[in-house]
Amino acid sequence: MNAVEIEEAVSDLSQEPFDAAEFPFSFLAAFGNKEATIKRLRSGNTNKSDVGGVLQRNNIHIAVAEPGQTVETLARLKASPQTERQKAKFILATDGAQLEAEELGSGEVLSCRYGDLGNNFGFFLPLAGISTVAEVKNNPIDIKATSRLNRLYVQLLKDNADWGSPDKRGDLNRFMARMIFCFFAEDTGIFQGDDLFTSTVQTMTEADGSNTRDVLLRLFDAMNTRAPDGAARPGFPSWADRFPYVNGGLFADDIGCPTFSRTSRAYLLRAGELDWKTINPDIFGSMIQAVADEDERGELGMHYTSVPNIQKVLDPLFLDDLREQLEQAGTNKRMLFNLRQRLSRIRVFDPACGSGNFLVIAYIRMREIEDEIMRRRGEALTRSAISLTQFFGIEIKSFAAEIARLSLLIAEFQCDVRFIGQAEARALVLPLHATGNIRQGNALRIDWEEVCPPATVSAEERDLGGPTGRLNLEGGSEEREIYICGNPPYQGSVNQSQAQKADMESIFKKYLKTYKDLDYVSSWFVRAAEYLKGRSGVAAFVSTNSICQGEQVAMLWPILFKLGLEIDFAHTSFLWKNNASNNAGVTCIVVGIGNLTRQKLLFEGSEVRAALGITPYLTIGERVIVRKQTSPLSPIAKMQSGNKPTDNGNFILDGEDKRSLVRSFPETERLFRRFVGSRELTQGGDRYCLWIKDNDLAVASANPEIGNRISNVRAFRLESRGKQANENAETPHRFVFSPHTGGSCIAVSNVSSERREYLPANYFSGDTVVSNLASVAYDAPLWNFSIIVSKLHLAWIATICGKLKTDYRYSNTLGWNTFPVPKLTATDKARLTRCAADILLAREAHFPATIAELYDPEMMPTDLRAAHDCNDETLERIYIGRRFRNDTERLEKLFEMYTKMTTKKERAN
Repeated sequence: MNAVEIEEAVSDLSQEPFDAAEFPFSFLAAFGNKEATIKRLRSGNTNKSDVGGVLQRNNIHIAVAEPGQTVETLARLKASPQTERQKAKFILATDGAQLEAEELGSGEVLSCRYGDLGNNFGFFLPLAGISTVAEVKNNPIDIKATSRLNRLYVQLLKDNADWGSPDKRGDLNRFMARMIFCFFAEDTGIFQGDDLFTSTVQTMTEADGSNTRDVLLRLFDAMNTRAPDGAARPGFPSWADRFPYVNGGLFADDIGCPTFSRTSRAYLLRAGELDWKTINPDIFGSMIQAVADEDERGELGMHYTSVPNIQKVLDPLFLDDLREQLEQAGTNKRMLFNLRQRLSRIRVFDPACGSGNFLVIAYIRMREIEDEIMRRRGEALTRSAISLTQFFGIEIKSFAAEIARLSLLIAEFQCDVRFIGQAEARALVLPLHATGNIRQGNALRIDWEEVCPPATVSAEERDLGGPTGRLNLEGGSEEREIYICGNPPYQGSVNQSQAQKADMESIFKKYLKTYKDLDYVSSWFVRAAEYLKGRSGVAAFVSTNSICQGEQVAMLWPILFKLGLEIDFAHTSFLWKNNASNNAGVTCIVVGIGNLTRQKLLFEGSEVRAALGITPYLTIGERVIVRKQTSPLSPIAKMQSGNKPTDNGNFILDGEDKRSLVRSFPETERLFRRFVGSRELTQGGDRYCLWIKDNDLAVASANPEIGNRISNVRAFRLESRGKQANENAETPHRFVFSPHTGGSCIAVSNVSSERREYLPANYFSGDTVVSNLASVAYDAPLWNFSIIVSKLHLAWIATICGKLKTDYRYSNTLGWNTFPVPKLTATDKARLTRCAADILLAREAHFPATIAELYDPEMMPTDLRAAHDCNDETLERIYIGRRFRNDTERLEKLFEMYTKMTTKKERAN
């Protein structure tokens, strides 16, 4: 269940007559527990309560109290041995009148009337695997509003099938924006009179909804008609004439109105019952994006981006600079005046704005700074110098675009109430003035300069009484500061739609021949770089970390550098979470690109480092791009892909099948080799491959089973669409790629879990064939193994090769051949060889444990860990004479060496 469905279920439960016997089960059902789970609890099979209640393991302990005994019952639940033994996260006691609860991990408590449970459902959302933020938990209006608007929207589509067509859906979205404004306006005093809109609809419309459309159209017309001074508007009934002139474009267009049924009228009135004045525009807007999208409706109430995450973008983009200027100004009135003037010149542009939460937070934070300016100047704020016309956005979905405009208006009014006063805010808000410049459309196809022109202040904005309705200051620079921000869609190449692939082509075809492996989000970086070329500014986006790892770096970043931008600031990888159920979060980064001459900042968790430059790999240093190498830059062994069968499974046998065949035909023993890929390397296994040399072909072909397998391989390769398979169809007894030498080798798994502290690698004798699912170095000296299994090498691989989902990827051309190794003495090599041998001996001591078992970070044997620590110590002392403090320091040294090595190589060529 999503958060909206849970709110509806809990609210319904709290309004029903209290049933002591059924309450625990109804409560658990409201949070998404399946009927089978409830049935097992009823039967007592899984109910572990020792106080006569209901205890669900790893979840909640519930007890129904005697009248007036809820506090005492909660204490018994907390003291219950079973509560701790069954790892309950919550305890809850109620007598049907009062409810007491506690979240045991945090110690947070809830005490409320039973009938108010629906208003406190957010407290219990973790029971459904939904992570919450304080704003949602303490003020559930946003989810309740989303719930009721969704019911209204869906019912209107049922009542008006034609309004679901592409031609009319935009009008329905605008209609919903009008409803939201009316609900907000009647609860905040923008409309004079208590619940003016809802009470008018309730009084003037029939219960069956038959005339609701006519009444709403009359109200829309009234709110679009300016009243003569001190007189009634001619032609309007008194109940409509009570509504003020709103204008501002919200009611100006004739979009019509859907017809209503008894049900949809009831849903409209139910939505109006909420207290809309406490709505959070940054939360609410995000949550209701899914209302208008049938494919996303299952995620209602989930998509809330926390303010701290948004500020990871906005603070270093420009807000921190404003705060620093405020700090420097102190109480100097002239400096404070100049800062306020600067605030009036800033433009914030989100070209993937969704419902506008980045723009809303930027606006609110700018208003807070302005309020502090006025406080320090000792002046009352009568009108803000910050106009909504300074905020720009592009959004592909029409409903989200409507909500973005509306969210900005709500944020402005709430800021006016907060910083100017309730009565003054009401006087300022109507008629509505120009709101944010939000364009509905595809941001990768629209000219950004048309949306956010890089112009000086317009004559309209200089007019104190003009359409902006805000105060414009005189004097000073007319130059604009432009800051671009947002959280564009990510989509990797595999998940892109055909339309998105076409978008990518429109952006990259003039820069690259091969770009299809780039993530979709990279398009926003290029568009921003093109927009900023030749003008001052910074753009900062949330992105998948893959654009700063692996092969994407060499595709994307040369374009951005060529367009004159550099990395202005960045946040290294972190989890970007929303409210989603069971949401593990997406591993993201924040990257700011610009051409401003200012100190560069790199944020790593809670630490921030200042620098002269940041690399595309998000490390401190000069611009550097690591490119594939066909041979090692350093004096280390050549590494290549393992042996590729392209056999449709015919060459590979498990141990039992191989042994059965050899028992029947002993002469075939010499045709088999142990076969190892990534899975066998890490998890062990008993697999073999047919390894048929040309001089063994006669023996192999004479065997009926092996001969049949060879024929199958030939047919498979002939039918394949792959060139390599076709070219090897006439030698079907061989692998299509077979670098195997018969000598010893070092093999490295091409994929490794991010949980492991070391890359999975092993040393094999010549009777083992390594598959193409691993990388292999033949006849490599053992000290090369010491390097491969070091933390130093893992830091390089994780950064340069990138990840497959969250797992490390290994590449011989990009990771091994590029790895910088200093010149080693004979003593260095001998010490590293000893370290490698010790690691292998420590593994052998725990036979038959697999690498997966040995390198589980929670189970790693002490002697093996000690061997690795010694190896890391020995290797890192060769590099800098001591251990590196962390991966950041490791990478900075490696990039420094790589730059010197590649520069030297280029000069030699």
